[in-house]
Amino acid sequence: MMSRHLGSVTHALFAALVVAAPVPAQTVPAQQGALGLYRFPAMHGDVIIFAAEGDLWRVSATGGVAQRLTTHGAEETDPAISPDGRTLAFTARYEGPAELYTMPLGGGLPMRRTYESETSVATTWTPGGELVYTTTHYATLPVPQLVKLDLDGGTVSRIPLSTASDAAYDDTGTNLFFVRPAFHRNVTKRYTGGTARDIWKFVDGAAEAVELTGDYEGESHSPMWWNGRVYFVTDRDGTMNIWSMDEDGGDLTQHTRHAGWDVKEPYMSDGRIVYQLTADLWLYDIAADRADLVPITLASDFDQLRENWVQNPMQYLTSAHIHPEGESVVLTARGRVFVAPVGPGRLVRASRKPGVRYRDVAFMPDGERLVGPSDETGELEWVTLPATGVGEERALTSDGTILRFQGAPSPDGSRVAYRDNNNDLWVLTVESGEQRRISENREGIGDMAWSSDGRWLAYIMTAMNSFRQIKLYSVEDESVTALTSDRVNSFNVAWGGEGEFLYFLSDRNLRSLVGSPWGTRQPEPYFDKQIEIYHVALGKGHRSPFKPDDELTADDNSGDDGQARNNNERQGEVEPVVIDLDGIARRVKKVPVAAGNYFGLDANGDALFWMSRGSGQGARTNLMGLAIGNDGDDPETVVENVRSFELSQDGKKLLVRRGNDLFVVDARPQGAGDIAENRVDL
Repeated sequence: MMSRHLGSVTHALFAALVVAAPVPAQTVPAQQGALGLYRFPAMHGDVIIFAAEGDLWRVSATGGVAQRLTTHGAEETDPAISPDGRTLAFTARYEGPAELYTMPLGGGLPMRRTYESETSVATTWTPGGELVYTTTHYATLPVPQLVKLDLDGGTVSRIPLSTASDAAYDDTGTNLFFVRPAFHRNVTKRYTGGTARDIWKFVDGAAEAVELTGDYEGESHSPMWWNGRVYFVTDRDGTMNIWSMDEDGGDLTQHTRHAGWDVKEPYMSDGRIVYQLTADLWLYDIAADRADLVPITLASDFDQLRENWVQNPMQYLTSAHIHPEGESVVLTARGRVFVAPVGPGRLVRASRKPGVRYRDVAFMPDGERLVGPSDETGELEWVTLPATGVGEERALTSDGTILRFQGAPSPDGSRVAYRDNNNDLWVLTVESGEQRRISENREGIGDMAWSSDGRWLAYIMTAMNSFRQIKLYSVEDESVTALTSDRVNSFNVAWGGEGEFLYFLSDRNLRSLVGSPWGTRQPEPYFDKQIEIYHVALGKGHRSPFKPDDELTADDNSGDDGQARNNNERQGEVEPVVIDLDGIARRVKKVPVAAGNYFGLDANGDALFWMSRGSGQGARTNLMGLAIGNDGDDPETVVENVRSFELSQDGKKLLVRRGNDLFVVDARPQGAGDIAENRVDL
């Protein structure tokens, strides 16, 4: 429950960012207890009920130290108070399912009211004291429906409205204002999709409901009735705020003017609306046209803040990457960075700054520095830090406004390719900090791989029709070339050892295991083992290494070009990768390996490596290897039952994760045998 760790500094920051009109200057009085995350408020008179730490609490409308009402280990949510102020209804999980319970408003023994198994959420009350809740139990489709429950007799009656939720009655009980469709579970701000919520009006006995907010394509929800007007939440000014309209949907009026942070879970009581804003509760008085923060603290032991002994640290591991030469492994766990030696040596904590989180940190090609996003500034910025834990960090960017992921340094360390939360792909120049966006749409970015000379970047970009394509980006002229078609999925691109071939996976084996769609059960086609391995020659004269020898086969070890390449390698120079882009998509050929459930392809100069998952539920995943050549070798299992692997930059070592253990083995396309002695000691 990380979100409940909000302290006074966070609340002060939220308060500074939130603007309401009018919000008078005020000082929150010093109180006992501590601040928390307050949700699902309900109100009657001067009593506010809300949820925090998974329990329900009671506090005065003027604030103060809250009193805990529930203590069960599971979560209690969505309180709703009866019109007479005596009964509190809420959703709880005392016996497992999320069912409705009631208790006295001042606290007491909860009484279970529903036995439906589907989640029941207390929604509102009728003026006559019947509890209205939302459930899918009585619908013929898995859609929510409003149901009335008579607490005295236990009888249930369905309200004849499809996909209705978030409801409120007027004082006569004749008019019901409700939301349709129900919440779409899409938390995208300013959502305007086809399931955007609208407010409807249903008059008791009418044949149909009437839509009130259909004039606006965005969200309108959480209706509340008061003195002939319907108050609700909408983002018509760019942020979810409280507005009102007359009972026919006209005379729109805005009441709160928070900016950036949305109003959530409003609840009406006698002309006052309590609602959640950031981690706090606010109270809007309609007559005074005034919104105020309710200063609440919790008298709690805050067990979630106590120091916790971690029994299995690998459960918190978020990334692991191998040293360029396989000498060590960099680990990111709980936002901290560690470097573990493969053999004897010390475990290094590379990140030293308290309160700073890092993510997906990897080695730079020199093996001496690490690179990854850091949140020290409040945004994710790319930084490098010493792998030894001794020395200063260096910030590479300072313009972060969005989450950044998956940094891939070029082999010479001059550039880092990464994607962001907009599904944009960027190339960052390390020395200057210059960044260039190279993706052409925001449909999705997959894995990426640099050529050995760092002049080309191969990456996966989702096309507009949702198929994944391989693209080639040239650093020199900044051009982008499509390597594969957008009519099939292609992914997991890897460069061959000498830069003459690119290897990738593609789902082109579409053979259904179901012989016919006819019969009593009418099965649909089922495709298994769709993935095949492909390679593409980067030059028109390159001969596939898998093609059998014939009279045209040249001696690979003779000639000036081969000797020059060997001399360059001995001198530490990198041979330039030359790509003939003309007609490159027509040079795609299948590698002679049977189709399977493959993923995670990589390659060095001698072999291909990939993950192969068996068919059926509970099937194992093995790391496979295939020697690059035309000797007719079959793929071999390198390591059985693995979760992931990574090839070192020099192509000589493999980092393998099996269960919660990490192993570093030689990158050879044969069985690694008993790898226990290759386990990284953590």
